[in-house]
Amino acid sequence: MSTYDVAIIGSGPGGYVAAIRCAQLGMKTAIIEKYNTLGGTCLNVGCIPSKALLDSSHHYDDAIKHFEAHGIEVSGDIKMNLEKMIARKDTVVKQTCDGINFLMDKNKIDVYQGLGSFKDATHITIKGGKTVEIEAKNTIIATGSKPSSFPFIKLDKKRVITSTEALKLKEIPKHLVVIGGGVIGLELGQVYKRLGSEVTVVEYMDRIVPGMDKAVSKELQKVLKKQKMKFLTSHKVTSVAAKGNEVIIKADDKKGNPIELKADYCLVSVGRKPYTSGLGLDNVGIKVTERGQIETNVHLQTNISNIYAIGDVVVGPMLAHKASEEGEFVAETIAGQKPHIDYNLIPGVVYTWPEVAAVGKTEEQLKDAGIAYKEGKFPMRALGRSRASMDLDGFVKVLADATTDEVLGVHMVGARAADMIAEAVVAMEYKASAEDIARMSHAHPTFTEAIKEAALAATDNRAIHM
Repeated sequence: MSTYDVAIIGSGPGGYVAAIRCAQLGMKTAIIEKYNTLGGTCLNVGCIPSKALLDSSHHYDDAIKHFEAHGIEVSGDIKMNLEKMIARKDTVVKQTCDGINFLMDKNKIDVYQGLGSFKDATHITIKGGKTVEIEAKNTIIATGSKPSSFPFIKLDKKRVITSTEALKLKEIPKHLVVIGGGVIGLELGQVYKRLGSEVTVVEYMDRIVPGMDKAVSKELQKVLKKQKMKFLTSHKVTSVAAKGNEVIIKADDKKGNPIELKADYCLVSVGRKPYTSGLGLDNVGIKVTERGQIETNVHLQTNISNIYAIGDVVVGPMLAHKASEEGEFVAETIAGQKPHIDYNLIPGVVYTWPEVAAVGKTEEQLKDAGIAYKEGKFPMRALGRSRASMDLDGFVKVLADATTDEVLGVHMVGARAADMIAEAVVAMEYKASAEDIARMSHAHPTFTEAIKEAALAATDNRAIHM
């Protein structure tokens, strides 16, 4: 029987990062993955493939709508080859997953293919091609999450689908109904809207991306409406039924009036749930919450002292980069170090175009907490860089403490917001004030000038170009 200092169950962004950091710290490390490829949901059926499709569809959309304005003339019809687009996505996924294999070899991490299950607190049974057992002084559970649904919805994975099936459709839907106005639904909805589908988003709450700042939700919905996506907010879905090549979706509006939608595909995108099936948690008495999340303390340690849990299986936002941070955190904790994570400063991103990104507190959270704040807001259309690239939608919003001027939250909608948010994270990690950001030189012309201008606006309303 092989013995390890640390075994990690799950090879997603939390698991594989934890494994690498454990190996860097001199621990003999094993990683266990039930599927044939490493990388978990993010690399195989999540972040990476969805961004590949978003980029491909964005190029197509640009070619149809914007090339002429740029003086680019294309002879003949511009056509979308969905099969090639999906094949490119698959290539990107393979290259990325192969990269994880390389990193495992480089760091001398033993990889086991199969379903890992606790026999007891220090022994794990792995059922794959053959059953093996390993011993681990410490174990990190990093098994991620699966798409959620409603009890009354039967996911046939042909017409009523999850995000996994939406990444490999054989045809472009005529009408795609998306249940859920969160990140995943909006991103995949925009992919197929660009390719020619009619897209209707049905959301139970009164706005899309309801967990984000209200101004951001409003702006994103306005922009996506302009792109001809349809929204039914404050609607409660009551039934979804597939009949042949048609799906009938029934819902009640906020007044209780019933409506009916007909589509050829329905994407159920109502969040994700922790995936712990087959782990044998009962064999070691690991506690879970009513929502199926594994209970942990501030060290991400379960009630069994040598077993830890990270990522989507524990409390917190289900984000790949959050899982990665937790993977490093636990590895360093096991090694006797004193790591730290500031969960308030983990950014959130929506990869639609324009992109949406945020870090820190929303305006609503500050109001609820009774914190006096000041706001600075700057429109992207006022930037020379935005006009040059024809990316005029969106804004940057800086929220700062009314007394100390410390930046408490930054929220943005616009081109490259996913990349720009890193500036805000760095600033807030160092407790920067709005004045600090306002006095930093920003290259011209860039999209990040909007951050400087918003910080200026928050500092005595000093924005220069507004």
